[in-house]
Amino acid sequence: MRLDQYLKTCCLVKRRSEAKRACDNGIVVVEGATAKASQDVKTGDHIAIAFTDRYLDIEVLDLPRSNVSKAQAKDYYRIERDEARDPLDF
Repeated sequence: MRLDQYLKTCCLVKRRSEAKRACDNGIVVVEGATAKASQDVKTGDHIAIAFTDRYLDIEVLDLPRSNVSKAQAKDYYRIERDEARDPLDF
């Protein structure tokens, strides 16, 4: 599954275009390397996302087959780190 599709399907971003833009801007890292939106995601991958207001580090547990509800989305990843960030710290 494409990285941008995974982020959208698991409700980590609202739109797939936002996920693509985040990848293009270098704020999404998979397994320690800056990721492209088209990169394949597989079970066991570690994804780090540096949002403006928080830093999120997750492990992929499973890949959804189709769209899932927000409540079900949490079954597809495990949060390893979720820290608030000061938006002025770039």
